[in-house]
Amino acid sequence: QVQLVESGGGLVQAGGSLRLSCAASGPTFSFSTTAWFRQAPGKEREFVAAIIPAFTWGGGGTYFADSVKGRFTISRENAKNPVYLQMDSLRPEDTAIYYCAAGWSGRRIGVENEYTYWGQGTQVTVSV
Repeated sequence: QVQLVESGGGLVQAGGSLRLSCAASGPTFSFSTTAWFRQAPGKEREFVAAIIPAFTWGGGGTYFADSVKGRFTISRENAKNPVYLQMDSLRPEDTAIYYCAAGWSGRRIGVENEYTYWGQGTQVTVSV
């Protein structure tokens, strides 16, 4: 069983930066593709970014939603923990609860139903 815990959220002014962390426990996390999703008030949860470990099939890679390309980066320090989401040039529309997800099915990387494990989320608020 994989358990995920997000941290690093908070209140920041527009144009500022935050770094979110996703820490995990469980024997298979080191091999797991990990993604970030977010949910703004009154909206559906949406894909933000994902990272496939370099030591898995295809040599790994990172994927981003169009809305965050060029502003957000996703990384992990080593094969175990954690996964980071570096968010720069933040905008008020980035305000949301950010969730870490793992246990990807191997199919549609940007679809929440393709992930088995979820964290509780961390709030990010960007003020004007």
